[in-house]
Amino acid sequence: MRIVLLSGGSGKRLWPLSNEVRSKAYLKLLSSPDGGMESMIQRICRGLEEAGLLQDSCIVTHHAQVEITKHHTGGGIPVIGEPQKRGTFTAIAIAAAYFHSVAEVGPDETVVVIPVDSFVESTFFEILPRLPAVLADSGADMALLGTVPHFPSDAFGYIVPKAGQPAGGEEYTEVGSFVEKPDKAIAERLISLGALWNCGVFACRQRYLLSCMADRGIPPIYESLMKRYDSLPRESFDREVVEKTQRVVVLPYGGVWNDLGSWEQLSRHLRDRVMGKGKISEDSKDTHLVNELDIPVHVVGASGLIVAAGLDGILVATKSASSRIKNELGNDASCPMYEEKRWGSSAILDISRSEEGREIVTSKVKMLPGTQTSYHRHQSVNEAWTIISGSGEYAFDGGVRSLSEGQHILIPPGKPHGIRALTLLEFIQVKSGIKPVKEDIERIEHDPFPSGGSGHDML
Repeated sequence: MRIVLLSGGSGKRLWPLSNEVRSKAYLKLLSSPDGGMESMIQRICRGLEEAGLLQDSCIVTHHAQVEITKHHTGGGIPVIGEPQKRGTFTAIAIAAAYFHSVAEVGPDETVVVIPVDSFVESTFFEILPRLPAVLADSGADMALLGTVPHFPSDAFGYIVPKAGQPAGGEEYTEVGSFVEKPDKAIAERLISLGALWNCGVFACRQRYLLSCMADRGIPPIYESLMKRYDSLPRESFDREVVEKTQRVVVLPYGGVWNDLGSWEQLSRHLRDRVMGKGKISEDSKDTHLVNELDIPVHVVGASGLIVAAGLDGILVATKSASSRIKNELGNDASCPMYEEKRWGSSAILDISRSEEGREIVTSKVKMLPGTQTSYHRHQSVNEAWTIISGSGEYAFDGGVRSLSEGQHILIPPGKPHGIRALTLLEFIQVKSGIKPVKEDIERIEHDPFPSGGSGHDML
């Protein structure tokens, strides 16, 4: 059995802490068993590892999130970067092509697809190994996992069993139809018919995935598929494949499951009412504060709110209305002010323009010990570093030189450079150029450091 974890997302549901680079799955807001904090993707990878399933898994995400994914997972499993966001159908197709032409997975192998932002407990991972047997026993092309509803919800889709099939129980049933986010009255009727919440988990044989791709003229070769990715369908896998599959069964899952797709849902699983600097008054009932800024936020006499503050902005909303932030943001393509990389993090402190029209971006960069950036250059951007703390090395002009606290380094346009941190390294970085500085970068396939390093990504 192989497992595909679907990651990515627009980063708008948990704004302002989430953005295009750090979407909701990467926010370290959940309690971990060791008393620390972990992200959604770390939680689900931990569950797979404890069940002995992680070594047979891969993650598909947008190419902009490859490095942050490796940072959160430790780089222990393959991470496939989509060139463009095309929907879950293409994400699963690229995973199938990877299994076929790179990992050489056989056509009879079962492939299970799981969203990385599912909030589940250990019983969820214990039921996954049953899916290959369900496929074999039922003769179905597709087997889904459906959560037994705890209440009639209008926030989830429903899997409705075929008429005459037994409702409930622990055995699989044939699927009759799908209903997407009905109102609560219809949800109550569906539950009485034995309908299950659609938790986005399904399984089929690799052979079936390849046949679905062949029917649509999609090559099973990974490299070929990457080259023509922009011409692939933008549909979801549910709409493009699952709902068109004739023989589908569903296996009920009665354990804990939640889709942490809004601040309202997430706040139920936060360890503390206040995370970060600030206070909530005693008469502010059922209010949560999540603050990533270095300045305190105080909430007084305001109940039922989520208050979230980060470098990308500040959200103040009633929990019931917090999901509206995605529509409120619209197609806002503002530059993410905070990014996580495999080598550490970068927080933009200021973006300004000079009288000559040059864009000036000032950032605070933190690099983890033993990591390094890629070797790269800018065509027209000037770059300057002021080392705040720690030690490291930087490659420049054909040599490797030391970095230490108090140093000020200038990198002119056109000069290849890279940084390696020997200890935790913090510095202020200033980039200035006529073009937007994020667009003026060219990676060089060369490791300038004698013993190499980890976390190769552009700064």
